[in-house]
Amino acid sequence: MSRALLWGWVGLLLATSAAATEVQNVRLWAGPEGTRVVLDLSRPAEHTLFTLSDPHRVVVDIRGARLEGALPRADGSVRGLRSARQPDGALRVVLDISDAVQPRSFLLPPNDTYGHRLVIDLPPRNGAPRAVRRLPEPQGHGRDLVIAIDPGHGGEDPGAIGRGGTREKDVVLAIGRELARRVNAEPGMRAVMIRDGDYFIPLRGRIERARAHRADLFVSIHADAYHSQAARGATVYVLSQRGASDEVARRVAERENASDLIGGVTLADKDDLLASVLLDLSQNASLSVGAAVGQAVIDEMARVTRMRRTQVQRAPFVVLKSPDIPSLLIETAYISNPEEERGLSDRAHQARLAEAMLAGIRAYFHENPPPDTSLARMRRDGLLAPASYVVARGDTLSGIATRHNVSLAALRSHNNLNGDRIRVGQVLTIPPGAGG
Repeated sequence: MSRALLWGWVGLLLATSAAATEVQNVRLWAGPEGTRVVLDLSRPAEHTLFTLSDPHRVVVDIRGARLEGALPRADGSVRGLRSARQPDGALRVVLDISDAVQPRSFLLPPNDTYGHRLVIDLPPRNGAPRAVRRLPEPQGHGRDLVIAIDPGHGGEDPGAIGRGGTREKDVVLAIGRELARRVNAEPGMRAVMIRDGDYFIPLRGRIERARAHRADLFVSIHADAYHSQAARGATVYVLSQRGASDEVARRVAERENASDLIGGVTLADKDDLLASVLLDLSQNASLSVGAAVGQAVIDEMARVTRMRRTQVQRAPFVVLKSPDIPSLLIETAYISNPEEERGLSDRAHQARLAEAMLAGIRAYFHENPPPDTSLARMRRDGLLAPASYVVARGDTLSGIATRHNVSLAALRSHNNLNGDRIRVGQVLTIPPGAGG
């Protein structure tokens, strides 16, 4: 083989190697925590990231890559995107930025939905979430009860995907928005949407946003999935004791930053034992309320959908780990079940699920309103509509009385019952003023 031919083959191999990584797609999401850009790669690739100013730009050079698809439209802090090949064969992607950011980049391995990815996060330089703000509370009549509604997943994280192509992130956002609309129509209640668009928020960032709004309840909405299409039914979770213990230990380790978790009492000057006891007491109270609200939600959801479990379940989900906010995670159905996937995509069924969630939340907080809320004032003044309960199979009158924190005698008297006999489908009115 001649030297010229040999070098020709070497050059061809080098060119092939340099172009071996394809940037198959570029996706962009803008959210309250900043903007995320995701590049779908045919394989992992080395890259460098740097910023330029006047004007602000973020530049990423991807070694030996070529762009296959078109660049997306600008959004969020990204005013424009452009690309070019560099003399060394690298693909350069330039993001024109409206404000100074603190970019970070990382590679992600393939998952069930995507292949290799290069992720570029563009949070504001000051690190402050742009959409978190505290609304003024009404004066004189008590504050609104704040319900933080957290549709799971979002952005490049679609969650589970049904056989019909339904994405979890889309249906839970629709249900969350419907729940928020109904909460905001309730006297004395106000909804806060943790995610109100197609963007991703880190799990602990969701907790912090709920805390910034001083939420009384955190509701995370999801759709389950399983390898068998036969799996079906909704489930309501609260934090497991193991997860609670792990979180207390983590918070003790960073107690200098945890002064707002237990009613404003700082933990910075407390020893480990006292800090642990204070956090444990706060979290136990939140877990107790969360479990009670969760059971009320189950009772209502059972009227409109199949429940996989009729009792609150416990699991160490990160989004449930706020020590100071009662928290629920609701798996609305199995999106992997074709029948339940169709239900999740149906707006009427989404509305029924949202109404059932609200009914459970209403049932608990009408009976147990926080003392500084307008609900507490309305309860004292007899302005709240009496709660009702539809008797289900397996119910007993004493069990219903215990669940609603009323005496058995009061429940009998209010419903003109001579004994404890009740029937499935019977509607009972819960006495006003129940729960003290």
